[in-house]
Amino acid sequence: MSEQNNPYGAPITGHVWDDNLAELTNQPPKWWMIGLHASWILVLLYGIAYPMWPWFGGATQGLMGWTQIGEYKQDMAAIQSVRAKYEDKLPGMSASAILADSELSEYVVRSAKVLFGDNCAACHGGGGQGNPGYPNLVDDDWLYGGDIDTIVMTVTNGRMGMMPAKGGVQISDAEIDQLANAIAQGQPTSSPLFMEKGCFACHGMDGKGMHALGAPNLTDAIWRFGDGSVDAIKYTIANGVNDPSSPQSRNAVMPKFGDRLNETDIKKLAVYVSKLGAN
Repeated sequence: MSEQNNPYGAPITGHVWDDNLAELTNQPPKWWMIGLHASWILVLLYGIAYPMWPWFGGATQGLMGWTQIGEYKQDMAAIQSVRAKYEDKLPGMSASAILADSELSEYVVRSAKVLFGDNCAACHGGGGQGNPGYPNLVDDDWLYGGDIDTIVMTVTNGRMGMMPAKGGVQISDAEIDQLANAIAQGQPTSSPLFMEKGCFACHGMDGKGMHALGAPNLTDAIWRFGDGSVDAIKYTIANGVNDPSSPQSRNAVMPKFGDRLNETDIKKLAVYVSKLGAN
């Protein structure tokens, strides 16, 4: 309340409680009244300058002609003018040429982060570290090869691995257990079953896999399914991968992006993934 008014001599509204607790009619301080009037004047000026007041079919446009969409378009135009230096080069360049240009590849890595988040992170994780059952893209261990052209092909056409289920008549439970223990130790070829059951046909004579078939290296202790335990390996041997004859078969399908992304975006993603893998 105003300091100039003596509360003992100020008129009251007539509201009194407990004999001596009264509501006075002192005027608010001048600074408070100035602020009150300044606030509604500013609101009025704002409503004249910018879109604000409801009107038939919309709202008043304001003297400034400002709109959120207009400001957004201006900001986007400013961003595009900065990006144009790089974006204009990309359509006529191969992914390998982009990767070889340090400045351009740095731009692509930064701009493709959103592309990766929108299209790849759901399976491969926000940082490419892989979610359970999906490949890790940062360890430089590749099922189909990690050169830039192969990555472009993978993103464009997708991948679908295949391992036949060996359980049942093809291999006994005891043989699965023996083979799984050898693989868990990183020494698949130490078991005669590796050759006898035809594992070498896909995983190679040394057990280190074959990029042409997307067959994984069984000696490096890097696992797509499970944690490399004997039980997880036994499950894969018994039920296979993408084997329609086994209802419990592991699922390993990467969709193709060639029908949803343009060529430039695919090259951007390939360069981004290549950089994740420390190529």
